Amino acid sequence: MSARSELLNSRRIVIKVGSKALAGDVDLQRKFAEELAGLAQPKRGFVIVTSGAIAFGMSRLGYRTRPKETGKLQAAAAAGQSVLMRRWDEAFSAVGLTVAQVLLTHDDLADRERVNNARDAFAELLEAGAIPVVNENDTVSTAEIRLDNDQLAAMVAPLVSADLLVLCTDVEGVLDKNGKRISVMSDQAELGTVVQTGARLGSGGIHSKLDAANKACHSGASVVIASAARPNVIRDIVAGEDVGTLVPRRAALRARQHWIAYTLRPRGAVLVDAGAEKALRGGKSSLLPVGVLGVRGEFNVGDAVKLVGPDGAEIGRGLTRLGALDVARAAGKPLTELELAFPGDAKELVVVHKDDLVLS
Repeated sequence: MSARSELLNSRRIVIKVGSKALAGDVDLQRKFAEELAGLAQPKRGFVIVTSGAIAFGMSRLGYRTRPKETGKLQAAAAAGQSVLMRRWDEAFSAVGLTVAQVLLTHDDLADRERVNNARDAFAELLEAGAIPVVNENDTVSTAEIRLDNDQLAAMVAPLVSADLLVLCTDVEGVLDKNGKRISVMSDQAELGTVVQTGARLGSGGIHSKLDAANKACHSGASVVIASAARPNVIRDIVAGEDVGTLVPRRAALRARQHWIAYTLRPRGAVLVDAGAEKALRGGKSSLLPVGVLGVRGEFNVGDAVKLVGPDGAEIGRGLTRLGALDVARAAGKPLTELELAFPGDAKELVVVHKDDLVLS
């Protein structure tokens, strides 16, 4: 079965729609509603991740240009959120479908209990036949104003066990250096090459969309980057037609691994030596103090950290079991020296346990 033909079996579909696409077509929400109504099946569910709250709020508050001040951005988000949701609600109500607003922040997704609560809420909504419409809670979380919805969509995909993520943008897909659409990007190196070109793609940029695609395909979802303006774009993608740029799914990480690798923000870095890197890449070892060269940044017990090899390249991410000061104190010390620095605890010292580690 080809990567495109696998899309015919998609049952959980996340669709991200950007503010640029919404601004370019005032009827876009109605068109999506009609299209999804035609695709609706008892075992198929849709989730929409939408931008647009700030853009709609700007006009309501009389802002001629997008403000830079955090307070004004929060105000615009508050004023525009109701408009955005009302437009989605009216569009889907007209075709007999129910939408449900879901506002998330990065803090919601970084906390295991809250992320499990969100997963349960999504499951109940989809079971009831509703279409969750997701947006960042920009009004209360200033950090999320700087996080585009491509990334949010990639974080939502594993919450709903999505097998397809569609990133709708304002061009036909990822373009090569000659301006020709790339149909399939199945090679990770090719993905990285396109990212390095610095080309732009929609409001989030090519880097953001391909980074989001990389995260989502490691959760078991195929990803298609395509033009929102194309008639019946979702229908044709689900039918396996050659639309947009496909990033095929890869071997899925377990939910907790995906959360560590792609949702949590690293608070610092732990530098490891060549011996530790080799042991970690073997997949059966935890990171012990003796293999640590040093630390960067400030972090506490339980924080996510990057693990960096002697060549400066990131080799993985994990949850640290020691704070930055203790890691620095223990770095490179054999057990005999650790017993002097950490009496009674030396034999139990682990910087990152193998169960809390995800390799790059």
